[in-house]
Amino acid sequence: MAAIFNDQNFEEAVLKSEIPVLVDFYADWCGPCKMMAPVIEALAVEYEGKIKIGKLNVDDNNAAAMKYKVMSIPTLLFFKNGQVVETVVGSVSKDAVIEKLSNL
Repeated sequence: MAAIFNDQNFEEAVLKSEIPVLVDFYADWCGPCKMMAPVIEALAVEYEGKIKIGKLNVDDNNAAAMKYKVMSIPTLLFFKNGQVVETVVGSVSKDAVIEKLSNL
């Protein structure tokens, strides 16, 4: 199951993570975000223990979204050692996300 990130746990759960992290910046009202939700959930299960995969609702947690200049959703940010190493904006295929995860 995908982790739930928020402004309160972001530093500990994402930036200080021992393993790479994928954060899906989304909103409940966003159509393309809804299309990405099953992909994120499936990948969270497939990569459990290897890569932390989770979601951050930008409507409820705008500090992280502002810090990383998330202007469009969905936006996927790939973190390694607390740094953004890849960014994907918009709805993409599962294979496209897997390709980015393999670079981590």
